[in-house]
Amino acid sequence: MTFSTSPVDVVAPATSANLGPGFDALGLALSLQDQLTVAVTARGLHIEVEGVGAQDVPRDGTHLVVRSMHAAFDRLGVRPPGLHLRCRNAIPHGRGLGSSAAAIVSGIVAARALVSGGITAPSDGDVLALAASMEGHPDNVAACLLGGLTIAWTQEGRARAIRRDTTVRGVLLVPEESVPTELARAMLPPTVPHGAAAATAGRAALLVAAMTAPEPNRELLFAATQEWLHQEQRRSAMPVTWSLLELLRADGLPAVVSGAGPSVLVLLPGRPDSVPVADVRRWTPRGWTCQVLDVDVRGARVL
Repeated sequence: MTFSTSPVDVVAPATSANLGPGFDALGLALSLQDQLTVAVTARGLHIEVEGVGAQDVPRDGTHLVVRSMHAAFDRLGVRPPGLHLRCRNAIPHGRGLGSSAAAIVSGIVAARALVSGGITAPSDGDVLALAASMEGHPDNVAACLLGGLTIAWTQEGRARAIRRDTTVRGVLLVPEESVPTELARAMLPPTVPHGAAAATAGRAALLVAAMTAPEPNRELLFAATQEWLHQEQRRSAMPVTWSLLELLRADGLPAVVSGAGPSVLVLLPGRPDSVPVADVRRWTPRGWTCQVLDVDVRGARVL
């Protein structure tokens, strides 16, 4: 195999996992994207970073995009002599919006595109499996890779996913402070009551139906986003998030913690006049940002 002589440009969307009851299974790609440009060079590693995390992320082989590229190159059986990587980051880090999934997926997609023949091998299924093995769970990486609404699971040790179209839109509320995903996951109990698991499974099934309906219904989305497994259990790590979630839901808005938090996502029907941004903003805490996002329907891709 040989390497492309031209740089490769890749975009990867932010994602919101869980969506309430779909813990570690459901994911939604959002119209907020990181971009990267990478080229094969004669030697060495040069990394440029703009935007989010520019002052914090490493500029060596421990950079997550580089690590994912090297993992993909190893699967392809070839390593380039050098790389020049430029990242333009827009996805907030440590906010439950899949920034690590975007880095992993974009790196693998870029590596595949840089290798002659790599566009067709590995397949998207192979990309998903590799990305999930690096991320630790498949929900965010599935939505990032495939776009739209995704349902992910693991079968015989391999991550799998299916994609569905949805016309919902999201109102995203993002705080200034981050919460490490590892901390949020560590707060979950090792077991849950059977009744809570059964009730949450029913709402997860209802949520897929509600989000894929020809005309999503706000009241049905509200009922479908209720869960009993993970959000309240993390309240002590993100008290402002929990208070905001309670206020929004008391107002009848289908609000959920985005991923491991602390961001909050409100799911609403896709018609522009159905997104009550003013209703959401009146509950938005000081220092938080509020923006309306469409669903990214294409997922990570080479431009």
